[in-house]
Amino acid sequence: MTASVYVVGNFKGGVGKTKTVTMLSYESAVFKKRKSLVIDLDPQGNASSVLAKTGNITEINKNITNGFINGNLENEITKILPNLDLIAANTQFKDLPKILIKKFPDDEEKQISYLKKLIEPLKNKYDSIYLDVPPTISDFSDNAMFAADYCIIILQTQELSLDGAQTYIEYMQYLIDNYGININVLGILPCMLRPNGRVDEKVLNDAREKYGTNVLSTIVNHQERLKAYDSEGITYNKTKNGLADQWDQRAHDMFQKVLNELDENKKIFEKNN
Repeated sequence: MTASVYVVGNFKGGVGKTKTVTMLSYESAVFKKRKSLVIDLDPQGNASSVLAKTGNITEINKNITNGFINGNLENEITKILPNLDLIAANTQFKDLPKILIKKFPDDEEKQISYLKKLIEPLKNKYDSIYLDVPPTISDFSDNAMFAADYCIIILQTQELSLDGAQTYIEYMQYLIDNYGININVLGILPCMLRPNGRVDEKVLNDAREKYGTNVLSTIVNHQERLKAYDSEGITYNKTKNGLADQWDQRAHDMFQKVLNELDENKKIFEKNN
């Protein structure tokens, strides 16, 4: 077992990055039966909050800040579900730049590749590792890109999100050119706010014209059940007859399609390399 590491990104906030991380990790763990880990690199800790509620956990004492300070993430893992673990963020992680400078004064490359080093001992314990990051050019995103094998870019169908996706790709290329990182764009996931909306369709068409088959054919549409997961945690409820709740079913079916498409893209990369 050697985990593939995925960073989910866009340099615009509020486009669905955390939603994608939590849903893909859930589908990976529950339906694909893959040993999956979410590492929350965002001091706001939204992914940590959603997954804690998913696992009915009221308090998480372990956190990524201690892992970075102590040089060991293995001691900071919290079990959420049978195949799903979390390394939670906390607000103190906002001091990451200070932590890195203190550990590696005058060595920028060691500062921005520290997460990659910390993840290595975890790779033989998991099939998939998902990284949630703030939407900024920062030590957070640098460390995530250094550590990741693949990038999943979120494209909410509005012009600023397309700009954020383009900037993200350009910055990733900058790190590849200047530091030799090894990362590939696994797919660009469209998240459509208003199906059949004129602006949404234009942005989606512009993205497909610019990035071609990198844009996934599966589109994440707005669903109220997905919003409910933010406050209640991810659920997969059954009716009295033992059938899946139809709204849970719709939400999970959609992200299972996303995961299947990403899996196919990953096979292509592995075959070509």
